[in-house]
Amino acid sequence: MHQDPNASPLNPLPPVVWVLFVIIMGIEGAFTLGSQGLLGGSDAVGWRLAAVRDYGFHGNAFDWMLSNGQMRGEFMVRFLTYPFVHGSFTSAIFAGVILLALGKMVGEVMGQLAVVLVFVFSGIFGAIMFGLITDQAWLIGAMPCVYGLIGAYSFLLWQKALNSGTQQLQAFRLIGFLMGIQLVFGIFFAVGLDWIADLSGFICGFMLSVIVVPGGVGRLRAMIQRR
Repeated sequence: MHQDPNASPLNPLPPVVWVLFVIIMGIEGAFTLGSQGLLGGSDAVGWRLAAVRDYGFHGNAFDWMLSNGQMRGEFMVRFLTYPFVHGSFTSAIFAGVILLALGKMVGEVMGQLAVVLVFVFSGIFGAIMFGLITDQAWLIGAMPCVYGLIGAYSFLLWQKALNSGTQQLQAFRLIGFLMGIQLVFGIFFAVGLDWIADLSGFICGFMLSVIVVPGGVGRLRAMIQRR
């Protein structure tokens, strides 16, 4: 078997996936270097905490908006900014690696716009459900968005199983495995209730895939017309 000597050593990824990854890791890189005194001087030590305060999703602020019926712009923007602020380098790189893997799979089938829509709306829906269900103050990190991509990937597997007549539950092994890991960690460690946002992101990604998958709008329209 001959290999192309000019082939890229990296698997080709949809550009939008690289953009999201670079933004996440670029911000995390600044926080990490700043905390070690390698960037930004003495003030950089507090960059991460300041970013959480200014850009993280705040459950109390969400409750205030609901109770007062006011959608304040400085709070609404946090639905879009919280995925890019992480609590540690480990959590950022974990989310980034899954983003690369799932973004590639989803992007190759559904397209780059679908990746963006799933990433953004899964993050928004995850934060909404987190704010409605929990009393936990802060939500940060890209995991609800990444779980949305897992939901989209599970939809593709489910659709493939449906068409081939194979066991459909196999499409949900990945989410089952990840939720199982979070359950184990929740038993032994105080990990908070972020899993609610993650699971909500998965559900949003799966349901949104019905529309963003190629031909999905036409099939949905036909289904509605038949009813």
